[in-house]
Amino acid sequence: MPDAALVLVVEDDPETRRYYADALSRGGFETHQAHNGLQALQKAIDLLPALILTDIAVPGIDGIELLRRLRADTRTSSIPVIAITGYDDRQYVDRALGAGAVHVLTKPCDSEALINEARQILAGARTAR
Repeated sequence: MPDAALVLVVEDDPETRRYYADALSRGGFETHQAHNGLQALQKAIDLLPALILTDIAVPGIDGIELLRRLRADTRTSSIPVIAITGYDDRQYVDRALGAGAVHVLTKPCDSEALINEARQILAGARTAR
């Protein structure tokens, strides 16, 4: 059996972070977690995950700045990122896509939709914004 793809889950709310990590684990992924943008940036460099799932509104550096820094670093620039937002405003989706997210999901996010999106991205079905 091949190794499970590693997904870094970035979310400041512990219950929500656990929900995403548990859903992805049930979907066959290995997960690591970060509770803020700075911790996520360091973990991304250390772990080089196959995929990053980040909330836009996390402390330290927000998800948009996290995306910019990931894209600017050659070690992490090719890691696909799914952004998640609870904001009901198109500007947040546009900002996340403009900063380098490959897809944006809106909270509350259905676990099956999250798993399917992660699988599509890692299978190469979604390679552009």
